[in-house]
Amino acid sequence: MTTLASGTTASDSHKDGLTRDALTVLQPGFPGTTAPDWLLRRLGEGLASVGLFGRNIASPEQLSALTAQLRSERDDVLVAIDEEGGDVTRLEARTGSSFPGNHALGAVDDVDLTQAVAHELGRRLAECGVNLNWAPSADVNSNPSNPVIGVRSFGADPELVARHTAAYVTGLQAAGVAACTKHFPGHGDTAVDSHHALPRIDADLSVLEQRELLPFRAAIAAGSRAVMSAHILVPTLDPDRPATLSLRILTDLLRGRLGYDGLIVTDGMEMQAIAATYGIERGSVLAIAAGADAICVGGGLADDETVRRLRDALVGAVRSGELPEERLAEAAERVRGLARWAASASASEAEAGTTSGAEADSGSASAPTRTPAAHPAPTATAAVTRVNVGLVAARRALTVTGAEDFTPLTAPPYVAHLTPVANIAVGNETPWGVAAELERRLPGTETAGFAGADAGREILAAAGARRVVVVVRDEHRHPWMASALDTLLAARPDTVVVEMGVPQAPARGALHIATHGAARVCGHAAAEVIAGR
Repeated sequence: MTTLASGTTASDSHKDGLTRDALTVLQPGFPGTTAPDWLLRRLGEGLASVGLFGRNIASPEQLSALTAQLRSERDDVLVAIDEEGGDVTRLEARTGSSFPGNHALGAVDDVDLTQAVAHELGRRLAECGVNLNWAPSADVNSNPSNPVIGVRSFGADPELVARHTAAYVTGLQAAGVAACTKHFPGHGDTAVDSHHALPRIDADLSVLEQRELLPFRAAIAAGSRAVMSAHILVPTLDPDRPATLSLRILTDLLRGRLGYDGLIVTDGMEMQAIAATYGIERGSVLAIAAGADAICVGGGLADDETVRRLRDALVGAVRSGELPEERLAEAAERVRGLARWAASASASEAEAGTTSGAEADSGSASAPTRTPAAHPAPTATAAVTRVNVGLVAARRALTVTGAEDFTPLTAPPYVAHLTPVANIAVGNETPWGVAAELERRLPGTETAGFAGADAGREILAAAGARRVVVVVRDEHRHPWMASALDTLLAARPDTVVVEMGVPQAPARGALHIATHGAARVCGHAAAEVIAGR
């Protein structure tokens, strides 16, 4: 046995390297707004990435302190977040997002605006020490019944989704934050949420090439630093294993035919599509073997025991011969490579600096953000500035029907939210709707949430003589919601309807506003129409 100068043996060194690589490929979450001791210890042992969720963020100042705490233990740590803007926000989970989501941007169909929104979102993340964003969603929302994508998609047109995906990647990475384009090979044509079960897409190869894969080709061409896999079964590509665990999809298709050489990240391994079928340990081994480089876990399982289980599963699979050691080492090196890029991008941003400006939802103008020469600058017009880009985008995304005969409200209305069950990606902690913005403009506005077969009658009883504003989310997917509107509009045809989901149902009501998303800023834009600016 060879003894190294330090007194350790070659066998010990090999063992330590293997364990470090196993930790390096994990992207775990944790509870609380400060880093627990176990997480800091794991960073010292080789953990290279950490995932943040809404539970970890109270304010920009607190988030900055948290990321500084992480970097005091490992200065090149990748700090990842699921910050899509719009309905899926972690940075502003307690208030609602200052940015409309993808569907609103797709409705506007101005790639300069999409790039500007992504750049400003990236700037805010980078300012807080976040350097990897699990966004954008490049899924083509071809199935109107999709319960988990919907407004997270730029739309149902593959070419539109492709050009906005590329613009988003460019804008985000120009701010020094790595994009992670998702959910490969495309989660749009599903009617099942992979948080709960394994979805299946039955489409032939020609459809997949022209629809699902087009946006990912655009993301790769734009230089997306990471791609996230989907927990979906696509029998045309692999009849046996979901994409996250499929060599045919991750290695043969994504790396081979599409020529992608960046980091491949899995979707959350505790999602039931994987956890209930393979288990998180077995699933993680199969994912790395298939070509994934990083294991995302922590949305639901966020503790040291989970990290230990996954580390030991990977080490055990290498020792048993099930997982080639070279494949694990290659995956770990890709993680380190992205960390090097992020550190370089951060240094470039710090050297170039950014212009200052108050953060406000206003129409006032300020100087645009400066970007380092190493990154392409966003090409938004002078009117779309760092300060107001989210509200500008939300206003432009509105589709208003009936405005010609509508007089803005001057008396406080009754706002009824027809509230569906939120999917796990969106969560139920983030406020949505128009009531808060209307209350600000029309003090005395009252609001309540309703659901179920009697919602229409309950709203009529609660509203009394007040003007009704009813807020819906994906009316076309919820028969009870459509029935409630039928009842309400038959009795009160002067009702204002605000659709904050995908506007598939026909516009109706005295005024109908489609916001193409439920972000706080979308509610702001809608309230301006209802009450007048």
